[in-house]
Order: sequence, then structure tokens, then C-alpha cells
Amino acid sequence: MRTNRGVRRASVRGAVRPLAWLIAVGLGSSIQGADDENATAAPRVLEHVVVYQEPGRFAGWPANHGMWSWGNEVLVGFSRGFYKDLGDRHHIDREKPEEHLFARSLDGGKTWAVEVPQPPGVLVGTPGMRHGVIPPDVPKKPLTDLTEPIDFTHPDFAMTLRMADANGGVSWFAYSYDRGRTWRGPHPLPLFGQPGVMARTDSIINGPRDCHIFATASKQSNGREGRPFCARTRDGGLTWEFLSFIGPEPDDGYAIMPGTVRVGPTDLVTTIRVRDSERSWIDAYASLDDGQSWTYLGEPEPSLGAGNPPSLVRLPDGRLALITGHRAEPYSIRARLSQDNGRTWSDPITLRDDGGGTDIGYVRSVVRPDGTILSVYYYHDQTGPDRYLAGTIWDPGKPEDSPLINERAGRR
Repeated sequence: MRTNRGVRRASVRGAVRPLAWLIAVGLGSSIQGADDENATAAPRVLEHVVVYQEPGRFAGWPANHGMWSWGNEVLVGFSRGFYKDLGDRHHIDREKPEEHLFARSLDGGKTWAVEVPQPPGVLVGTPGMRHGVIPPDVPKKPLTDLTEPIDFTHPDFAMTLRMADANGGVSWFAYSYDRGRTWRGPHPLPLFGQPGVMARTDSIINGPRDCHIFATASKQSNGREGRPFCARTRDGGLTWEFLSFIGPEPDDGYAIMPGTVRVGPTDLVTTIRVRDSERSWIDAYASLDDGQSWTYLGEPEPSLGAGNPPSLVRLPDGRLALITGHRAEPYSIRARLSQDNGRTWSDPITLRDDGGGTDIGYVRSVVRPDGTILSVYYYHDQTGPDRYLAGTIWDPGKPEDSPLINERAGRR
């Protein structure tokens, strides 16, 4: 297996700043502000990196797998298949193996190494959760009931939630106590009285045995995805309680793939990927009773082209950052900020707009120890057909500022 531990060169373009800037261009470079305390007042891109890229291969969909961090150590899951031009569909060969892998960074997302989940087969899943086929040489571990409670507050804990099929079936979870180097499971989630459950990794840890999860149920009307819901365990995952649906069941299309943060002792904010016959967008909801009920907040992202899931993180200063892929021209990765727990949002912040088409996005994000954000997504740019895993390190600026400084790191 070939891995890519390097990063692409960065360049700066746009208007000249009135402040003095020290700009380092080259391998592992970043944009740095001068000593002026206002140098990082507004959001700005610091660096683009390549997480994984290999000619002839397809890398995609980190939002389906999950992303975790422990200080400057970051782990992200992704799918790797073989590239094939399929027109307006995802350009992954349906007849060749699709692997589920990890990439790990020990320096906050600047450099990466690819890893195979251990033990072999623990996260292989089902054919229905793939666009390619299951690798023939990977053993498959059956689902087994959890028999010992999970310690969700273990310092090296990670948990991934996965589905069996896009429109139904039983979802499952696996967990790790060594930062994703080895995994325990897979263990089934209940159906919660629903026709099917489609889970991706979205959870909030409340205590050693207490955890919320946010997933999607099959619609009662037609058995297809989706209506998001909230569930909770208070005994370390041995049993799970259905708490609530998040929003009404869509008459047309779907509401899927929650991205959720805690904003208070009993307060949650979630963002939902929504699509109908006319458009795709992001809805936001708030809960003031720990997920028992939800109030609609609005559409923080009213248009996403062909659609993309939300990546939502809470910053140390209390603001929320929502990051999405935009599958319409200009094909881009964008963000918005909220200073009032999702009630209002900034204008869009363009992190990059050099996309080569709609096959991009599925962002996952973490806040780095210095308060900057690392957003990882799959991408293809205008230089060629490769679908690769990329990352952007960006500074969300100060709470009083929302426009993006007209300087972005680019790829040569």
C-alpha cells in the first residue's frame, strides 16, 4: 500500500492586506499573521493538505466513517476503491473492491499515514454499505451483542456507527480504547421500532456510561431513508432508548445524516442534510431538554447543489462552525459561523472553490488545540480526475468578525 505523508504546496491569492504578513510558501507551509493582535480577526484559510491520494484510486466519504482527535492526534475513516468514469455518478468502480481504511495524523492534520482497521474484518460491514464490493481476502466478523458496558470517557476512546444499507437494515457500532488502533465489535444497534436504521458516526458523550447517538430511520411511508432521530444509552451501550424524531417525516425526498453538538447542560444543536425534488439544503434544530424534543431553527445552508451532509463543531469561544461541500458551480468547500447557537449564521466562507465537479465533500471536522479547525473531505480538482482525501486547516477568527479575508491557500 502506498501512502501519502506529504502535503501539496500552498499559495496565496487575492487582495493585498494593509497589515504586514509573513507568508511561507512550500512543503508544509501556512499563512501566518504578524504580531498585530488583530492579524487573525477574520476567518482565513491557513493550509490545504492531501490526506490520501493515489493515481487510479478513489478515496471518499469520511462523513460515513467518522473523525476523532486527541490533541494533535487525529484519525479519520474513509473508503478506498478504484477510479472509473461513471458520468454523473460517483466515479468508483462498482465491480472492484472498496476498502474501509483510516488515515492518522500526529501533527494536527499536516501529515498523514494510512492504516488498515484491526483486527482484520472488524469494520468490513456489508455489501449494502458500499459502492464497490467487499474485498475477497478480508474476513467478516459477525455482529455480536455487547456484554460489557463501554467506558465512553476513556481518554483514548473512539466509536464508529455504521449502517448495513442506505435504506434499511440494522446498524451497528464498534469502539476502541487505543485511539482507533484496534476495535471491539461490531455490535448491533436496536431498530427502535423503525423499519430500518441507517447510522453514521454522530454521538455526544455525557459520562462514563452515558451517550447520545443521532442516526436516520427509514421512512414509514415507503421504507426508504430517511428521518433523523435521537437515542441514548445510560448503561454503557448495553441498552438504548429512543428519545425523539428530529423534525417531521419528509413527504418528498429525505432528511438524513445529523451533525450534532452540545451547547449547554441540557441544550443540543443539530444540523440535518435535507433534499426534495427541487433542491438540497441544511436544516438546523435545537433541543433544550437533552434530546427529548426539538425546535426548528431554520436553514443555515439553503442550497448545496446535489446535496452534502453537514459537519458541525463548537469552538472554544462558544461559536458554532458548519462546514459543507457545495455540489454546484463553483464546486467548493464552504463554512458558516453562528454566535447564537444556530439561530443566525454568517455569510458563507469559501474554504476552497477549485473543485472539478460534484464528486466532493462529506466533510468531517475537529477543533485543533490552538483553536483552529481541521476539515477533512473527499475532493477532485480541476487538474485531473483523481478523487482523493484532502484537508483544510483554517482559522475561524474572532467572534465579532464574519467575512473571510480574501486570501486563500491554493493548490498548484
